[in-house]
Amino acid sequence: MTAVDDEPGWATAKTLAEALPYIQIYDRSTVVIKYGGHAMGDEAVAKLFAADAVLLKLLGVHPVIVHGGGPQISAMLERSGVKSQFIDGLRVTDQATMEIAEMVLSGAINKEIVHWINRAGREADVRGVGLSGKDARMITVTKARRTKRDPDSNIEKVIDLGFVGEPKRIDPQLIKALIFNTEEDYIPVVAPIGVAETGETFNINADTVAGALAGALNAKRMLLLTDVAGVLDKDGKLIRSMTVKEAFDMIRTGVASGGMIPKLETAIEAVDSGVEAVVILDGRRPHAMLTELFTEHGAGTLIKP
Repeated sequence: MTAVDDEPGWATAKTLAEALPYIQIYDRSTVVIKYGGHAMGDEAVAKLFAADAVLLKLLGVHPVIVHGGGPQISAMLERSGVKSQFIDGLRVTDQATMEIAEMVLSGAINKEIVHWINRAGREADVRGVGLSGKDARMITVTKARRTKRDPDSNIEKVIDLGFVGEPKRIDPQLIKALIFNTEEDYIPVVAPIGVAETGETFNINADTVAGALAGALNAKRMLLLTDVAGVLDKDGKLIRSMTVKEAFDMIRTGVASGGMIPKLETAIEAVDSGVEAVVILDGRRPHAMLTELFTEHGAGTLIKP
């Protein structure tokens, strides 16, 4: 290292130069980002996330953000005096719960993320656009079906979760019109709400929405930002990379457990639908997305075909 390398700015320049090969890899590629977990409840982390999303756009990437909001919905239900019913850990979404869920997801959370993106991108005129799956018939859903085996009769019984849906059809036209706009820099921010063909509004798991959108957009990467470092092996060590088959085996053998199972299932489905790779990473760490996309080290666990 020369004396000049210690001067302010030189280390930053070196980092930027080292990122060039990776910037070129993702140039004009679509990256779908699931934003949720505890990272969403921290304003400082939320501002950093928005700034990083703006930076991605300015570097030629097309970020599409899908957000969750379970804790915020629970807090609003409690303040509103609406009691939640759970079956095997899954919230039953009745009409009153659905109305509050849509208000929180499409309203408060969605617009807050858009606001931080607009603030971060003001000088370069990068703009966040708040949407839900109801806009432009983006997400058509079917009612989610869950079953439970009765321990006495050994008969599978259908569990009615109310207005909980699963994507049946994704129409990405509006998203494509925004991200491929040659005159303006837009970042779509999508709330996980959809509509059935009969007209009812449904809440959808945000991970599932992100995976379905990533597949419909033929995304190069899908980033699942969560509050864990990634997928851990049986010894608790981070797995840097795995195939879809290895991810499936982790579920089958019970190495993956709890909330990691649906994330791996979402990753498997996304890769099977055409997404080049999915990364599960810790969204609480500053600049996790940049580390994953633009350095040789990466962050979290990469799941590939």
